[in-house]
Amino acid sequence: MISISAILDVFITLNILILVAFSGWWICRYLLQTFGLQHAYRSHLKLLNALFLAVLISPALILTLNALQTQGFTAHLKFNLSDQIVSHYLSGGFDMKAADLERLLAVRGTLTENVANAVGWGASSIIAVFLLGCAISVWRLIFSAFCLYRIVRQSHAWRKLGRIKIGLSDRILVPFSTRGLRNYYIVIPSHMLGQKDEMKVSLAHELQHLRQGDIEWEILLEVLKPIFFWNPAYHAWKRQVEHLRELSCDSEVLRKGRVDIVSYCETLLSVCQRSLRKDRSFLIAFPKVTLVTADRLSWREGRKSFLEQRVVSLLHANHLRRSRILTLCFIVPLVASVLLCAVAIQRSGDWSQDRLMLSTIVNLERLDQINSQSSTLGAWN
Repeated sequence: MISISAILDVFITLNILILVAFSGWWICRYLLQTFGLQHAYRSHLKLLNALFLAVLISPALILTLNALQTQGFTAHLKFNLSDQIVSHYLSGGFDMKAADLERLLAVRGTLTENVANAVGWGASSIIAVFLLGCAISVWRLIFSAFCLYRIVRQSHAWRKLGRIKIGLSDRILVPFSTRGLRNYYIVIPSHMLGQKDEMKVSLAHELQHLRQGDIEWEILLEVLKPIFFWNPAYHAWKRQVEHLRELSCDSEVLRKGRVDIVSYCETLLSVCQRSLRKDRSFLIAFPKVTLVTADRLSWREGRKSFLEQRVVSLLHANHLRRSRILTLCFIVPLVASVLLCAVAIQRSGDWSQDRLMLSTIVNLERLDQINSQSSTLGAWN
């Protein structure tokens, strides 16, 4: 049976990797700009999604390596960051008390054991806050999914394209797409029946979301939110995915040439203006992917709104440099770095020669301190 301590250790590892992977993505994003791929939003999105998959599969990789090491197959492949730090310390790489270094390296293990066993009021507080946050997030997810289900259920069937069902609704002002266990759903506001250009743009946009698999990614990120609700890097990650998928969808729709840029921009502006008046049930209903979202906060603070970014990016939609090989050149090393980091930040499972040496130095320091105290007491007597 898997212990609570092991589960908590995996949870800590995942949160660290999310922060590391997101930081690495920002670095790669800057490098992509230097190669003239600043508007290759599809490549940016693929890179971000690949990194997230690497984070999710890292626990399985670690378990596999541990199992192989137990059998003696990969004993020579051990790479642990804490062991490297100890080795560097013993070789004179930096000056520090051995006891302080040992205590610092044991922080994660001590924290994990204390929280797993609810030792002290601090650990109990962490557990209580986490469980409360999870409960609120799960309730929010269930309630939001119910609101979305009700909107889709009450929409009027209009068209059906294979597994894709297109419906009309009087309750919404913004087109959106979602999915069930088997079928996909696109819901369009009823008033768009009289707006040919808006209907054409909306359908093209939502169908492109389905082709890109954006619905599945949105569901995955929403389902995992109750677990990582406290991690700001996760929320920043999700926000970047939401932005990139819209920018990618915009560029792909225009690249196919079925919609002209003027009609596309006019539809975005028109739908965004209406979305300022949308009802609360639509606002909280998810997981779904909408045509446009009003960014009220940016307007209040005077920052560049996301809608403005989308309109500006449309001007570059026909001037994208596409290079799958160059994109892979970024994805492969970055994913490998994340997986290597996942292995490196694990707690050391055995006592290596360097660990034994560090423990010996710590014991010698303690004996020296005891002898010094004894000598001082003897002198006073």
